[in-house]
Amino acid sequence: MAALRSLMLLPVEDYLAALTRFAFRWRWPRLALLIAAAAVSWWIYVPVHELAHAFGCMLGGGSVSRLDIDPLYGAVLLQRVFPFVSVGSDYAGQLTGFDTRGSDLTYLLTDFLPFVGTILLGVPMLRAAGRRDLRPSRQAVLFGAAIPLAFAPFISLTGDYYEMGSILVSRIATWIDGNVVVTSWRSDDLFNLAERLFRDDGSGTALDALGLAASFVVGVVLAFATYAAGSAWARVIRCRAAPRRALASE
Repeated sequence: MAALRSLMLLPVEDYLAALTRFAFRWRWPRLALLIAAAAVSWWIYVPVHELAHAFGCMLGGGSVSRLDIDPLYGAVLLQRVFPFVSVGSDYAGQLTGFDTRGSDLTYLLTDFLPFVGTILLGVPMLRAAGRRDLRPSRQAVLFGAAIPLAFAPFISLTGDYYEMGSILVSRIATWIDGNVVVTSWRSDDLFNLAERLFRDDGSGTALDALGLAASFVVGVVLAFATYAAGSAWARVIRCRAAPRRALASE
């Protein structure tokens, strides 16, 4: 229980540490820097995130035919480089045409690959923003830029992480009951799926409700595990950088 509590507190503690440093000797221009950095980071992250979904599918041996991206995030320019990009989306972006060739591992890789950025960049940046040796302006920029990357898994709890959870839960369910249809619980939009099952066509059952709930819980666990992996990587980076900082201060 203590380990679970520590796992769940990791992102909160890192955020509060960075926020405390940001609030120290407050100046309004630093807020402008933080907001600008967060906005630019988000604008860059969205198309990179969506392209990573496509590359994850192809890396796993699948194929991609259509990736919808909102024009706000440079879809027109990206279409010139990646022919599978389509301009316009009901979301910021969505991989709508892909084939995993029936492989759950490819499906999981398709969903997860964008969050490698959380591990390698987002969490280390957020933890670095809590350090005391940063200049205030640099800290504000680093803090703002880190927010979209570090908290991407939690932003995606009802999207990509729900879908990852549903892949695992539905596959386990088929081992228990061969009549379970794996695709019935799989979606990158939990709310849309629940509305369709329980309101639009009324086909939802108690088993469906249990499957959706279990998939969401597994997705939450995966999101915190992703953040924990980023935290572990941040410690590795800090340990490697410590000797260099010590030499520089001599």
